[in-house]
Amino acid sequence: MTRVLVVDDEPQIVRALVINLKARTYEVDSASDGATALEIAAARHPDVVVLDLGLPDMDGVEVIKGLRRWTRVPILVLSARHSSDEKVEALDAGADDYVTKPFGMDELLARLRAAVRRAEPVRSDEDDVVTVDTETFTVDLAAKKVNRDGRDVRLTPTEWHLLEVLVRNTGRLVSQKQLLQEVWGPSYGTETNYLRVYMAQLRRKLEADPSHPKHFVTEPGMGYRFER
Repeated sequence: MTRVLVVDDEPQIVRALVINLKARTYEVDSASDGATALEIAAARHPDVVVLDLGLPDMDGVEVIKGLRRWTRVPILVLSARHSSDEKVEALDAGADDYVTKPFGMDELLARLRAAVRRAEPVRSDEDDVVTVDTETFTVDLAAKKVNRDGRDVRLTPTEWHLLEVLVRNTGRLVSQKQLLQEVWGPSYGTETNYLRVYMAQLRRKLEADPSHPKHFVTEPGMGYRFER
């Protein structure tokens, strides 16, 4: 059973989420501040976190950073902050998706399901094993591992899914819309800021010179290409 941690200081929102999630057989924990959220996450190991950014004791971005120090759990931000810069800041800290308040419950639940699916291990047949070697890193799709200079690289589920789509299309242009829909889901198609943030993170973790990427190539206005 999927366990969800809801972090929000608005009791009515927590109540609505708990009722709707439990009605769909999710197990639910809740916290009204960042410190409690981090404690519960460490003790209960949720499968997904729904996180408000406006918490009374710390900014939600700090909670994201705290979680990312030790876990790859999907983080779905739920916030009244609408500016692009604030969305990018949350995504850059390690969030997987961003929903603005007020929100529709059906949309939120759909995005939560998508976040959980991205985190699930993908089973591959032996014939489907794909290993890609570059001069600085190796991607093993079957083992779901990335190794750079002899060390394993820790990727979030969203980073991994984006990398996997690009690697499976090595040398081919993958459009922005295709990437968004394959990684985040069919209801996505215009959130190009997600791609900019996550491509920057992959470059930072894997490219020898992230400011002059050799492997994760941007085709302006069209999409991205992975080159060996």
